[in-house]
Amino acid sequence: MEQKHKQEFALASATELSSSSASALTQSSPVFARFSARNGLVELRFSEQSEAIGGYNVDPCTAQLLKLGPVQSVCISKDSDTNEEKSYSRGITIQFRDEEESRAFHCAFEQWKTEVKDQDAVVRFAVYLFSNPLLLVCFPGTHLPNGDVSGSLKSKFDDKVEPSSAKMYFHYYGQLLHQQNMLQDYVRTGTYYAAVIENRADFIGRVVVDVGAGSGILSLFAAQAGAKHVYAVEASEMAEYARKLIAGNPSLGERITVIKGKVEEVELPEKADILISEPMGTLLVNERMLETYVIARDRFLVPMGKMFPSVGRIHMAPFSDEYLFVEIANKALFWQQQNYYGVDLTPLYGSAFHGYFSQPVVDAFDPRLLVAPAVSHVIDFKKTKEENLYEIDIPLKFISSVGTRVHGLACWFDVLFDGSTVQRWLTTAPGAPTTHWYQLRCVLSQPLYVMAGQEITGQLRMIAHSAQSYTIYLTLSVKMWGPGADQGGILQTSSCKLDLKEPYYRMSQPQPYVLTQDQQPHQLMHSQDIPIQADDLEEPELIQLQSQCSGAQLQ
Repeated sequence: MEQKHKQEFALASATELSSSSASALTQSSPVFARFSARNGLVELRFSEQSEAIGGYNVDPCTAQLLKLGPVQSVCISKDSDTNEEKSYSRGITIQFRDEEESRAFHCAFEQWKTEVKDQDAVVRFAVYLFSNPLLLVCFPGTHLPNGDVSGSLKSKFDDKVEPSSAKMYFHYYGQLLHQQNMLQDYVRTGTYYAAVIENRADFIGRVVVDVGAGSGILSLFAAQAGAKHVYAVEASEMAEYARKLIAGNPSLGERITVIKGKVEEVELPEKADILISEPMGTLLVNERMLETYVIARDRFLVPMGKMFPSVGRIHMAPFSDEYLFVEIANKALFWQQQNYYGVDLTPLYGSAFHGYFSQPVVDAFDPRLLVAPAVSHVIDFKKTKEENLYEIDIPLKFISSVGTRVHGLACWFDVLFDGSTVQRWLTTAPGAPTTHWYQLRCVLSQPLYVMAGQEITGQLRMIAHSAQSYTIYLTLSVKMWGPGADQGGILQTSSCKLDLKEPYYRMSQPQPYVLTQDQQPHQLMHSQDIPIQADDLEEPELIQLQSQCSGAQLQ
């Protein structure tokens, strides 16, 4: 074999997948993995001492060595062939110290396996169940057994996202205080818990993948509901905290494997029956994790598998809020000073004014500020393509319920957990219990004047950018009203450009609201009361919400 008779590596750890009785070596004993060739027989042996014999043997020619993450792999050994179908009896997870060492092991495995095939020899692969650190060397760009290229090359995620944005993103979600903020959103967490537990029939005995697992809370919910096994995929340092939390709940944790790595890069030993995730950002699409959710669907989900959630809707309606408009406009007054320590600041007033109006406002507002019934844009997570989320165009058409000034467009979202037993909505609507997402408003620097019954048209366009967010382009127009309107054109148009990445976190309580003389109490449409129809998912561009329920007066 090209004069190569053995190759030895120091090991980190090896643990039997889903095993609660796996034995482990002492931390003081070194663990070695050794490839060797004797009389045409190639074997790989794992043991505490480099020359030790014995161990657990598998045949690499019929086994699979898969990459779970940058520093973790799994070997699935074949048990038998039944009706020409492969049956895999055991999986061994192997932990490495760094990515280079992981690539080295895969590289060595492939090289020895290839040489065996070329010489019609038999390869023996032995894995014992241990726990200790490993040291390896290999070559970048090597093709792995699963057909992917090793981690030295850029992934799809890296191609789409600025390195600085990704670093900040994973740093943010790697901190417990931010996870606590989400866990303490009891509307969010409670709805997920109810959606999973009320639909136990979907989880019992099923394989689940938790996409962007964070603290691992959703993985634990899935295990509580009876999942056969849960793969919790998390790219940030939160994966280590998730391991701790799951280990502290051993009755559930024995059925959960935490995999540190990006969904776009990791490999799993089996397909998932269910995907569960919390991929929603502000306005549903911020942070662009919906794309990762869709990629996970294409990579890991079995045909006709379930997704929790399965559908998302962005709801939009024009609003009138004089308090908010004046608050934003007044921020720029600082730049109208003509003698600021002897300096005239007015040349920058216009830029500052437009800058403040380029920030979407994130807060909770009174639903009676809406001046027309909302419309919705549906995204079916089960069917949409990743590319469809790069650019989202939503036509807008409203009929004003009141005569007032329109200051912009209010937006919120909801998602559907389409369980076999119970359908449950998680909503961020104004007037509903507040979530950490709040609502979002795009404020026009030039308000529009409308009369009751007047039509408001426009477009909301969102274009994804490499900072894991979207640039928003909003245009609203009001048609001419009265005699001759059919021959008239657009009377007023107002537009704005906003960066969803840089919102104004106002997050104040709803302002006291007083009805104008010609205004009737606006009726908020609670999205969770609106059933999804099959036609809605086939034509996702625009839905006019019909059902309404009365809003209550503020005290």
